[in-house]
Amino acid sequence: MSVRAVDLILKKKQGGELTTEEINGLIRGYVAREIPDYQMSALLMAICFRGMSRRETSDLTMAMTHSGDVVDLSAIRGIKVDKHSTGGVGDTTTLILGPLVAACGVPVAKMSGRGLGHTGGTLDKLEAIDGVSVSMTVERFIEIVQQTGIAVIGQTGNLVPADKLMYALRDVTGTIDSIPLIASSIMSKKIAAGSDAIVLDVKTGSGAFMQKKEDAFALAQEMVGIGEAVGRKTVAVVTDMNQPLGMAIGNALEVREAILALSGKISEDDPLIEVVLLLGSEMLRLGGAAKTEEEAKKKLLWALRSGAGLEKLRTLLRSLGGDGRCCDEPDSLLRARRQIDVTADQDGVVGKMNAVAIGEASLLLGAGRVTKEDQIDPDVGIVMNVRLGDLVKKGQPLARFYVNDETDLIAAEELFRSALKVSQEAPRHSPMVYGVVRAEQEA
Repeated sequence: MSVRAVDLILKKKQGGELTTEEINGLIRGYVAREIPDYQMSALLMAICFRGMSRRETSDLTMAMTHSGDVVDLSAIRGIKVDKHSTGGVGDTTTLILGPLVAACGVPVAKMSGRGLGHTGGTLDKLEAIDGVSVSMTVERFIEIVQQTGIAVIGQTGNLVPADKLMYALRDVTGTIDSIPLIASSIMSKKIAAGSDAIVLDVKTGSGAFMQKKEDAFALAQEMVGIGEAVGRKTVAVVTDMNQPLGMAIGNALEVREAILALSGKISEDDPLIEVVLLLGSEMLRLGGAAKTEEEAKKKLLWALRSGAGLEKLRTLLRSLGGDGRCCDEPDSLLRARRQIDVTADQDGVVGKMNAVAIGEASLLLGAGRVTKEDQIDPDVGIVMNVRLGDLVKKGQPLARFYVNDETDLIAAEELFRSALKVSQEAPRHSPMVYGVVRAEQEA
């Protein structure tokens, strides 16, 4: 169907609901560059103000999904369950979660993107290991999952091109903060990547895109509704991001933390492990490997304590061409030229953290990228020594900076100190997990 973009702009501006045919025609026309950016920008702004119905958002998601390649993972036996995080600071979950879930018998076939911001994405973290390559054909990707139960690769070049075009436009037109647009962007990529079921980790707090808990739940409900509407079992978990999730922020440093976790050297009560076990439990249940959360958690703890999860990580690294010996020698990943402690300037309690600012301090050290063309230094970053509520003494290390280029070191330390407040007042307690959104809550 041929559509006139101006008619859709006027219809949405007046609060109307776009039909399935209109949405399909819009996306086809835009990807073909028959609809110019200025008209799509106007429509995106109208959507920001007027919103979209659940049906409209589902239709937009599927139109974006089918704007390019859709990966067929049916050759892999079992239910393929994907996981997505809306982003945070020190979020090392995939490198721990994927191997544990695979060790429990649920295939993990994950396509990831690169990070843009304070640290790299999962691909950048994996590439911190010597020899790792995340580029391969889809056929080889499927073959590795069939043989080993787990593989992580970069997204194909033609996966959801509509999202690439629209996201670039939203970034420069002030139309990022629309729940229907965020939800369709995330879900179109997950569906196109071939998953049968999806577990979503929706972050909220100072280090999250959705800083208000109510907004995080609204986004979670929207994405679960979309997933179920298009035939994908979907669960969302709303988790806290008022402090870094893990203690490491930086690519090689986060791989090291994942190895320490899978080696049993991080307490099972640690917030990072708590989130991993909850997300993993949902993945095992959707994947048919467990009926209850209790049964799923028991299996995941077996994979953690027995070393089966660590062995899956080693298998993953080797299948990507990497050196799996780092799984036995995690400190070999501490490769930065200098290690500098940032210490407390008074006695007190860690009462507040701005997780985004801590992430931005690691960006100044070179751990992330501002534009997609920027080069990441895989060896630099920050390892935290404290969490919210910890008592500290003057002169005690709050964190250790791993540094190669000292150009922005002073600025990074100043930003870090402004982000972490030591005072005499204990912080207000925030739960690590705020809730789980399932399909039955949508009815």
